[in-house]
Amino acid sequence: MPVYEYKAFNGQGRQVTGIVDAEAPRLARAKLRAQNIFATELVPQQAGRLPAKGGKQAFRLDLSRLFQRVSAADLATMTSQLSTLVGAAIPLVEALSAVLEQVEKPALKAVLADVRAKVNEGSSLAEALQAHPRIFDNLYVSMVAAGERAGALETVFDRLTSHTEAMLRLRQKVVAALIYPVLMALVGVGLLAGIFTVVVPRVRKLFESFGEGLPLMTQMLLGVSDMVTAWWWLILGFFVAGAFAFRRWMKTPDGRARWHRLLLRLPVVGRIIRTIAVSRFCRTMATLLVSGVPILTALQIVKRVVANDVLAQAIEASTKNIREGQSIAVPLKQSGEFPPLVTHMIAIGERTGDLETMLEKVASAYDAYVERALETFTALLEPILILAMGGTIGLVAVALLLPMLQMSRLAGS
Repeated sequence: MPVYEYKAFNGQGRQVTGIVDAEAPRLARAKLRAQNIFATELVPQQAGRLPAKGGKQAFRLDLSRLFQRVSAADLATMTSQLSTLVGAAIPLVEALSAVLEQVEKPALKAVLADVRAKVNEGSSLAEALQAHPRIFDNLYVSMVAAGERAGALETVFDRLTSHTEAMLRLRQKVVAALIYPVLMALVGVGLLAGIFTVVVPRVRKLFESFGEGLPLMTQMLLGVSDMVTAWWWLILGFFVAGAFAFRRWMKTPDGRARWHRLLLRLPVVGRIIRTIAVSRFCRTMATLLVSGVPILTALQIVKRVVANDVLAQAIEASTKNIREGQSIAVPLKQSGEFPPLVTHMIAIGERTGDLETMLEKVASAYDAYVERALETFTALLEPILILAMGGTIGLVAVALLLPMLQMSRLAGS
């Protein structure tokens, strides 16, 4: 069913905007009038995209999309609603219509309208979802396809909701742990920039009036201040060029693999990164297998979920082993990239035929470890950052005070 973006006035005379789905513009206007909304402009909208007329409007709408992006929380809420409706034996098209009425974000609303239209035309739900990979990834589509084949869409939606919420909680823990160090670093850089560009130049004339040779530390401080003040654009350009070059390097397979290997070898941080990736692997693999996704397909999907090329290569090796009729655990163990606990539990799960349960247990254990490790890491990082900032600012203060102390001694003698 077509989707239209509208500009209108409501019953109170206030201008409102939004989107509405209808078979034709005339029906869209009638639908809005029934809600006491009177459209002044109605523009057809492609699914997942916001229309634009002219460069300025396109730029404005693109900026607005930054705040309308479909988040994992939005996806989990939508999936939970679908699970409830499908479990109540409501036909899929009607369930999609009901969810469509509840969705607030225009981007997700347009996508759901397109999905409903495709399902109404005879496509499977998985095929309709596959047309929107930015919102519904391979994991989501594969599980829905398996649920449709087994006639267990309600169960699949429940598992997808639980999986999405678990991954969201893990991401929130990581982000929460990084917020404080990032803020501290930004504050430190801002303070130093202010000292070098504002404070030091103002006291330079005072230092020059002393007539005596300045201490070495003060001379170094003045030199750094001169460099930052005169060449700030070059320094900024260097960092921008470095970031651009790093991004280009990261887009190459070799560069990405080297960087991922370096991250895994970092002290403390590398262990946390590896644990997060392994937790994703175990939880996603368990969710896919329980939902009836074939193991080879599940491995191909989970290879991208770990977001680390080194671990992905180990998973790819296990895929080759399974095609040859062998175990998953052996190549994962031989790679040396997966902890012994993981490979041991996978081997037990394969022998007992209860691989999904073993993977869920490992994922839960590693999630708990990640939470404890992040708390410890943050607790250790806070005093280190405070000491680093305090030490740096203290050195600057000493460099500024030394000439004054020197002048006081000369005046006293």
